[in-house]
This record gives sequence, C-alpha cells and structure tokens, in this order.
Amino acid sequence: MTEQKRSQTTSRHGKNSVHSRSRRQKRRHQRKRRRLFLWCLLLLFIILGSRNFLEITGFSLPFHSTRGELSSYLDDLYSPQAVLADAGTGQVLGSRNENQRVYPASLTKIMTVLVGLEHIEDLNGTASVPADIYQNLYEEGASMAGFQPGEAVTYRDLLYGALLPSGAECCLTLAQKIAGDEETFASMMNEKADELGMSRTHFTNCTGLQNNRHYSTAGDIAKLLVYALKNPDFRQIFTTSTYTASPTASHPDGLTFVSTLSQSLSDPSVTGGEILGGKTGYTEDAGLCLASLASINGREYILVTTGAPGDHETEPYHVLDAVKVYDRIGAA
Repeated sequence: MTEQKRSQTTSRHGKNSVHSRSRRQKRRHQRKRRRLFLWCLLLLFIILGSRNFLEITGFSLPFHSTRGELSSYLDDLYSPQAVLADAGTGQVLGSRNENQRVYPASLTKIMTVLVGLEHIEDLNGTASVPADIYQNLYEEGASMAGFQPGEAVTYRDLLYGALLPSGAECCLTLAQKIAGDEETFASMMNEKADELGMSRTHFTNCTGLQNNRHYSTAGDIAKLLVYALKNPDFRQIFTTSTYTASPTASHPDGLTFVSTLSQSLSDPSVTGGEILGGKTGYTEDAGLCLASLASINGREYILVTTGAPGDHETEPYHVLDAVKVYDRIGAA
C-alpha cells in the first residue's frame, strides 16, 4: 500500500473514531439531561408532598400568591382590591388586584403595633404622651384615642389605643419612645416589611396619614397580618372589641376603647362562625379599608380589602364586603 493510501485510510479511521467519540459523548449528555429531569420531577413531588404534610400538621408555610380556589367569593364586592388567605398557613385562597398599589390608611397601624411589640421590653412600663405632636394631628384630622398631652400611659394601653380606636397620638408616642422620632421608626417599619417579603410596600409614617410615598398592597397587608397574628400579644389586641386602659391622673377611671370595627359591626356572627377582630382604615385617597380575622367551621381566615367607596358618614362598605365573603365561605 502506498504512503498516500495508508494516509487516506488512517485519516478515515481517525475521522470515524472522532465521530464515534462525539456520538458517545452526545449519548452521555442526553442520559445526564434525562437523569437531571427525573431528579427535578422527584424533587417537585417531594416538595408538594411536604407542603401537604405541613398543612396537615399545622406548620407555617411561606405566604405565596395565587388567584386561588375561592376567588369567586370575592366577586361583586364594593372593594376593588381583596385578598382572602388561610390565617394559619398564609396560603392565598382568593385574590383580586392583590398587587395593585394602594394607600393603606390606618391599616398601617398593624405594622406600628407589631414593631412596637417587638421592641418594648416591659408592656407595663409607662411613657409620657408628647405635647408637641397634637397640633399637626388636629390639623390633619387624625383619629385619636383620647389621651391628653403629657399623660403618663402604659405601653400596653398605647398599643391598644393605637389599634382599637386608631389613636394617632398613641402611634407617635410609641415611635418617639422606641426610635427617638417618627422617621427613624418608619425605617424600622420598612426593615420589617423587607423581612416579611412585603416588596410592594413603603412606609413614611406610623399613622397612615396620607403621603404619596406611603403605600402598600392588599397582598402585602395580608402577609403582614398572617405574621403579626402569630404574636400572642398582637392577637389579643387585634381580637379585642372593648378595652379599658389603666387609671391615670387625667383619666381616673381609665379610658375605654371600642374597636373601630365593632363600631360598624354590631353582630360579629357570620354563617358558620364569627368575625374575631379587625382593623379599619380610611382616608379620602385610600377609601374604606379593612383587614379582618374570622373563624368559620373550625378554620381561620384573613380578609384584606382596600379602596371601597364611601367614608365615615356612609354605609360601611368595607365591613359589608367582609360579612358577604365570610357568609359565602360558611355557606359553601
């Protein structure tokens, strides 16, 4: 065989060998991809199985967003934004415009009270209500609990005063005593919001008074309430309808607070259960808002609605929405 023929033969063998190795490598890559795909499927089944197990055993699950099986229960509401969630797991059962930016009004005070509880060491300790906060609150038409300038009040009473009658003077007192000023306290609120994954929320104040840079969503407020209700002190305050504060020099018999929800809801009963508590909110820009908790047929639900028409002089359309949704759940 000539050198040229041997060279051609060797070249063909070399090419065949290269092609063979290429085919073997391709098959190995295909097998690896198939194994990876199968492992991903197995992991998915494990995750789904774990989720069902956690729900059955009552362990907390991350709050997640989905339109949900009960979204039809949110039809025909006065409120354009609504989120219905399982209070225990945080699972969204129904939603309507849950990520739309809204002004949260006094729903803000849920975060104010939560941050307060997480930073106050002694709820029976006292704080003096600053006199210099009142002028601006009067000018803004803010809701007040009724404490007087300079009145020495327990932190516990300030927390109840902030959440039940929506007292702005209680919120500002907490902010100044905990953080030194409202701006710093608002930063603490934003840090907590980031921690909870409230990615569409920004706070500029502790009262919910109107500010274009103070916003949230129904979905984010629902996340907040799911978390806050795990705090026993918060839950106790949130589900209280009437509370009498400790006696002070200004109020020897103590101030009696009635929840703003209870003022609009004479009967908390709904089909199959009852509304356990809630926080209302209103500004002209925010509309009527409500974050509530209900127990129906042995299961607890959270409902957050925002943007309902009306004001303090009209029908409580936000409360009517809550009753409608909870009645639908109980009747199902």
